[in-house]
Amino acid sequence: MTLQKLMSLTRKGIDEYRMIAEGDTVVVGVSGGKDSLALCTALAGLVRFHPARFTVKALTVDLGFPEANYEPIARYMEGLGVEYRVEKTEIGRIVFDVRKEKNPCSLCTKMKRAVLCDGVRAMGGTKLALAHHRDDLIDTFLLNLFYAGRIDTFLPVTELTKTGITVIRPFLYTEEKELVYFAGKNPMPVCPSGCPADKHTSREEVKTLLETLRKENPDIKAKLFGAIERAGLLDRKENDTIRLER
Repeated sequence: MTLQKLMSLTRKGIDEYRMIAEGDTVVVGVSGGKDSLALCTALAGLVRFHPARFTVKALTVDLGFPEANYEPIARYMEGLGVEYRVEKTEIGRIVFDVRKEKNPCSLCTKMKRAVLCDGVRAMGGTKLALAHHRDDLIDTFLLNLFYAGRIDTFLPVTELTKTGITVIRPFLYTEEKELVYFAGKNPMPVCPSGCPADKHTSREEVKTLLETLRKENPDIKAKLFGAIERAGLLDRKENDTIRLER
């Protein structure tokens, strides 16, 4: 997928759900993975011609794992013309060594979100952009259905009223396979987090299940996404909601 195509899909999500307004400072939460780096790349391109004039910045929460090295990302952001900041934390040690969480993703997500919101405010941000894509939306829907017994998923736009920050997800219409292709054609400085729970979560089990079902029903993801849209799950108004993360 070309950068032009990626920007087109990103703009579709932004415009469909009015994610960005005139004068916004959008801070992208950069984990170091291909998705968040691609989102920064797309938004840095959209700044040049989107009708709403806005600013893009980037923020990484360093979980404290020794393997992580964000210097290449800093250089990449400099090339994009995007202000970049790294917030150092001990979240990894707290979750795995101190608390010894059986479900580490849930606590880690809550702690990271708090640090991100503080960082966004410190950078003068009005919006926090996360790189959750269409596949993440479907996976979260199935996780909530299977593990929590409720029909739910994350929203394209979420107002965190306690923080004054609005979370947006511009990759709503972008598929993971498209981001994989983009990353293959446009090398980015992907930085593994070093998290010991990576690839060993219930979310990965759901992904494996969907891939198995897709072999017999190639359109299953499109059908699930359509069902989520038709059910009105993306149009609800909710504040400060913590979504299921496993």
